[in-house]
Amino acid sequence: MRRSTIRRPVTTIRRSATTLAAVTALVLAVAGCGGKQDRTGADAGGDTSSCEASPAQMTIATGNSTGVYYALGGGLASVISANTKIKATAAETGASVQNIQQLVDKKYDIAFSLADTAADAVQGKGAFEGKQADVKALARIYSNYTQVVVSTKSGINSVEDFKGKRISTGSPKSGTEVIANRLIESAGLKPGDVKAQRLDLAKTVDGMKDGSIDGLVWSGGLPTGGITDLVSSMKGQVKFVDITPLLPKMQAVNSVYAEGTIPAATYGTEADAKTIVVPNDLLVRSDFADNNACALTKLLFDKKDDLVKVHVAAKELDPKTAAETAPVELHPGSKRALDELG
Repeated sequence: MRRSTIRRPVTTIRRSATTLAAVTALVLAVAGCGGKQDRTGADAGGDTSSCEASPAQMTIATGNSTGVYYALGGGLASVISANTKIKATAAETGASVQNIQQLVDKKYDIAFSLADTAADAVQGKGAFEGKQADVKALARIYSNYTQVVVSTKSGINSVEDFKGKRISTGSPKSGTEVIANRLIESAGLKPGDVKAQRLDLAKTVDGMKDGSIDGLVWSGGLPTGGITDLVSSMKGQVKFVDITPLLPKMQAVNSVYAEGTIPAATYGTEADAKTIVVPNDLLVRSDFADNNACALTKLLFDKKDDLVKVHVAAKELDPKTAAETAPVELHPGSKRALDELG
């Protein structure tokens, strides 16, 4: 069994969160065994007039152990298990592309994904070329910030400067890798121009610390534990790169990309960092039980405070923007829930 740990968020967690955090850790430790979990009741059609969850066992595909998907996914599993008849577990994964592929293969029942990867999946583009994924969205949840961090000794001041450098482009089949490759292409570089290191965030941070990597691309919520570790331990030796000059070319590929800012207070840097952001979606298969989709969507917002205690990124949860998942269609049960929430 693989041992998993959750990094404590940068923001102070109140004592009332202790029990939830403990349950989260237990859920993730169990899920860390990997492999297909025992699942029952996830795909039953469901009662289209009810928002009460039916008894079921479900697994949630998250992401790298030092990322927000992992922490928030564990918290979500705890909240679901504590407040419904569903027993949920969460598992560490390679993130977006892998999550959707294994969601379709019924290895997982719920999956975190970047909106650009989800759009590729339903349109049969990119990693899903010629094979559209039959998935629906429970909700848009929060935004990922593209965090490009480089060594100050690397001579890198733009993505164009990646040429000939050792750059971590994220885990294989991750949303980070999708964005990293699109940034490299938008900068006019070819894949072979960059010494790409396809590493998860933990190995990436280690590589930055020991000097074997010149820079990294990471797409994650704020703050991301691994980036906090890197910036604090290498203060003055790393910097964020402004990638917004590439935004028009990125938007030509997918309209979900937008400009954003990483506040200086997030990682204790000297100044804010301009960057590119992309929303995250929570996905299920199209045959996910209607009443369960309704129940879980409502739960996201009813228990928002509990999820914020797990990670501050959950503050972005908003029923007013939750339906903005196009081109991925909302699950009918989720639409009912959001209509009720107003």
